[in-house]
Amino acid sequence: MDTSGKEKEAIQLMADADKKVKSSGSFLGGMFGGGHHKVEEACEMYCRAANMFKMAKNWSAAGSAFCKAARLHMQLQNKHDCATSFIDAGNAYKKSDPNEAIKCLNAAIDIYTDMGRFTIAAKHHISIAEIYESDLVDIEKAIAHYEQAADYYKGEESNSSANKCLLKVGAYCAQLEQYQKSIEIYEQVGANTMDNPLLKYSAKEYFFKASLCHFIVDELNAKIAVEKYEEMFPAFSDSRECKLLKKLLEAHEEQNSEAFTEAVKEFDSISRLDQWHTTILLRIKKTIQGDEGDLK
Repeated sequence: MDTSGKEKEAIQLMADADKKVKSSGSFLGGMFGGGHHKVEEACEMYCRAANMFKMAKNWSAAGSAFCKAARLHMQLQNKHDCATSFIDAGNAYKKSDPNEAIKCLNAAIDIYTDMGRFTIAAKHHISIAEIYESDLVDIEKAIAHYEQAADYYKGEESNSSANKCLLKVGAYCAQLEQYQKSIEIYEQVGANTMDNPLLKYSAKEYFFKASLCHFIVDELNAKIAVEKYEEMFPAFSDSRECKLLKKLLEAHEEQNSEAFTEAVKEFDSISRLDQWHTTILLRIKKTIQGDEGDLK
């Protein structure tokens, strides 16, 4: 499909919209009360141009056009439409300029929080966190936005959504060796889910992760933690995760790296360990004297 025609049409629409905005502020425009109507028309034209730029895959131009529409909506006191246009701009910029996308999404978040729309603000904090994760690879900033999203969800009693964000924070904190923060999150989410009939099967996973974080910091702490989780959540005792932890603790105490590796391999042959678990287990294994090997 030839999109060059769409792009030319969009450029012309932008020029016409710019003229309307200028004339809306002129003396005659203001005197005869047509200014407001012209701004509304210009707003609509910027949005149409933005959509044509999207068809032509000119994402930066689409983002810029949506931003112009957003600013006019703000001038017209259309807060909801302004936020929507900033989100549209952010989504376009995601494909060309991640930093501009973040600016637009933050502008929308400011409007939504001002309107008391905290659930939708949380959703867009997640979008920003994902940009920091995948495009800008700034994990500290991703963590901050996941935490803010979790706070907003908690405030709106959306505990399941809050937990999802917290689990992302917990995983990243462990990778950054902020183990105490990870432990607190995994314990909190584990305690929140263990009494929920639909979610309690996940609690063992969260207590397992908390135990592994304890293990890296201090073996004795890990032993105490495992006992505490068994008491809090009796189903944890019978889980494969708990049995693995006990084997690992024993191997670690005996400084037996082979037994440690065998226990991990046996578990992995039935329940595949993901990259996070493998990374943490390798760090634990390296605390066994003189061992710098792998888990396989």
